Amino acid sequence: MMNNNPKISFIIPAYNCANTIVESIGSIFNGNFEDGDEVIIVNDSSTDKTSQIINSLQKKYPAIKTISHNINKGSAAAGRNTGIDYSKNDLIFCLDSDNILAPGAVPVLKKYISEQNADAASFGEIHFFKTDIKEITHKWIFKDKQIELRDALAGYKWPGPSGNYLFTKTSWLKAGRQPESLGGAYDSWAFGIKQLATGSKMAIMKNSFYYHRVGHESAFTRDKDKIKASLIALSVLINFLDLIEEEDVDYIMSKEHRYSWFDDLEKRPLRLKNSAVGTNGLRTANFEQKKWPAGFISKAVKKIKYILKKNK
Repeated sequence: MMNNNPKISFIIPAYNCANTIVESIGSIFNGNFEDGDEVIIVNDSSTDKTSQIINSLQKKYPAIKTISHNINKGSAAAGRNTGIDYSKNDLIFCLDSDNILAPGAVPVLKKYISEQNADAASFGEIHFFKTDIKEITHKWIFKDKQIELRDALAGYKWPGPSGNYLFTKTSWLKAGRQPESLGGAYDSWAFGIKQLATGSKMAIMKNSFYYHRVGHESAFTRDKDKIKASLIALSVLINFLDLIEEEDVDYIMSKEHRYSWFDDLEKRPLRLKNSAVGTNGLRTANFEQKKWPAGFISKAVKKIKYILKKNK
């Protein structure tokens, strides 16, 4: 249980973000940082002027801590995990180095996560922009007050894929940390899935938002053509197939749909077994405690590895 006034560790993974990180960090200190909070920037071996800019930011904002990877680990998830490992607070907010917080938004979100007794809390809207937050290209508006696993398996417009929301360190540990090997936006999606599947409550605070940058070279655009999204998503769900209707498991594992089911989620959602969820639509036990049929996991993993290798 959180104390009455929990503090936040803001985690910012940084790679070649010299053109955007100043604005992102500035938004944290514009009404979102409180006494006892900390800001941890994790430099993933940037090759541009990111390192110099981080040093300048640290001089301007003494609350900033910096960590540098000796080699490029190639994913935002790796930077997030490193930052959380070094964090001192119970609440975590991961902010991408090109996104921007609205003034004063996070303290209200912190109050909300406590009021809802939630493990994670997201802003109710995402406002997308290219270069200027005054020019919004489009919005995602989440209708529900709580996101459940069944919602996350029915489309893309939920907080998980953004990766920019508030959660407890306990929720992160329970989910088995952020997956570092997926790349692009998939690591954020996978972490959100793991949180929900391991019983975390994810609340949505309506009439609130942050600014999400689009249209630049991100990890997602670099990685999206390297491998089929459906195969990446399948490798994430392998630990949770017992929660999904058998017909849908056959569907995503089938030769016909294994390369396309993820792209078709909104048209063909995956369904959960009634026995897999409690009254709140959340899993009733951690996946680490699950008992699989003998040899099931090893056979499934070998099959997925074969498919992944074949399609590189």
